[in-house]
Amino acid sequence: MSNSQAESREVRENRDQLLPVIMVVNGPNLGRLGVREPDIYGSLTMKDLKSLCQRWGRDNGFQVEVVQSDDETDLVHWMHQAVDKNIPVVLNPAAFTHYSYALSDAAVQVTRAGLPLVEVHISNPAAREFFRKNSLISPVATGTITGQGLYGYILALEAIHHILS
Repeated sequence: MSNSQAESREVRENRDQLLPVIMVVNGPNLGRLGVREPDIYGSLTMKDLKSLCQRWGRDNGFQVEVVQSDDETDLVHWMHQAVDKNIPVVLNPAAFTHYSYALSDAAVQVTRAGLPLVEVHISNPAAREFFRKNSLISPVATGTITGQGLYGYILALEAIHHILS
């Protein structure tokens, strides 16, 4: 790496450290975007989602951190991190939506800390199987966006931007 490339990277990293952060947290099976049921979840991948969210962040003056895990413990930890570091959250809890009291308890800590937490679902759970109709996250979220595909993440980021303005 040349000196100018290293300096450019350092300036970019320093600038990113000064930008407000929004964390986009994704639950189980979302790492399989593009492969798992593309008729429901679309053909774009998690890499595409990260690029989409990070591009929105660059265009709007935010650093957007996109994370995904199939492990409930990781999602709970990221909620705690959001509270501790004062970071708003976009949360797609995926299957944890319907039964994770631990994630619900962690998510409520975000909103009680005065931070926005927007729940997102790529599909519309209310229009799917019966067990998907109940959300333990919606009652503690600032808002919920469903059925808009990956564009729902942009809507959630816009909502957080609006709330913070």
